[in-house]
Amino acid sequence: MNKLQAMEVFVQVVDAGGFTRAAQNMNLPKATVSTLVQALENELAAKLLIRTTRHVSVTAEGATYYQRCLRILAEVRDAEEALTQDLQAPSGRLRVDVPAWLASEVLVPALPEFFAAYPAIHLELGCSDRPVDLVEEGVDCAIRGGRQLADSRLIARRIGSMRYLTCAAPAYLERHGQPQHPDELAQHQCVNYFSARTGKLFDWYFVRGGERIQVSLPSRIALNDSAAYTAAGLAGLGIIQMAEQLVAPLLRDARLLPVLADWANEPLPIYVMYPQNRHQPAKLRAFIDWVAHLIATHPSLS
Repeated sequence: MNKLQAMEVFVQVVDAGGFTRAAQNMNLPKATVSTLVQALENELAAKLLIRTTRHVSVTAEGATYYQRCLRILAEVRDAEEALTQDLQAPSGRLRVDVPAWLASEVLVPALPEFFAAYPAIHLELGCSDRPVDLVEEGVDCAIRGGRQLADSRLIARRIGSMRYLTCAAPAYLERHGQPQHPDELAQHQCVNYFSARTGKLFDWYFVRGGERIQVSLPSRIALNDSAAYTAAGLAGLGIIQMAEQLVAPLLRDARLLPVLADWANEPLPIYVMYPQNRHQPAKLRAFIDWVAHLIATHPSLS
């Protein structure tokens, strides 16, 4: 007896409410359908169906077995579909969410290379600093930076890190002077960044030699958007600590000046995050591998 075929036949009989309709649906002789279900009952040593001249009903054991058959057959179909997808070129719609600055500065300029390799993938790229719920919002994966990104529903794969620079506008430094130590920042005006998810202000980190300092700083303004945060620094609202990728051009043009240049800032890990599905579609695996290579080979993010 083919066990999987017998399970399929049993499920069809339950769904159809009888052997005749199930046989028609499966394009099998009614005798074959009856024989397979009988063989299944004999092997299980349990009565699955109650047969009358007019109707077929399910026993308590049959109902339990029916639910398990549904799960097993669904797993088999998933495995077959996964293999089919693996043998085909990655294709279909892919929803990705990334920080706005990473999209404009890194991902979008490199996308011609991605589409040349995967022309059948259609990308929907959400660009914001807003934390998204991948499961609830149907997002395939997201790229985020952070030291604590715990979510039991997600897999987080580290693919790089962001280096941060501390800087301020020349006009601010002319008015308030240059701090010589991170402890002096408490006497300065600093611009804070806060989590859009929790509202918590992010701490500032400094490293020099074997010394590590983590400080929480008061501020008159806090923002949760990287573009607005950089604009606040340019406007002279205070000292900022921002990703090197964003402020490096402004430092070259002297629109911003370095602060505490002899102190390094702890790099912030970058993760690609995606739901813990049993099977990753080929399109998702292709994008994750591509973006991981892109960031790992980027001079400011590797």
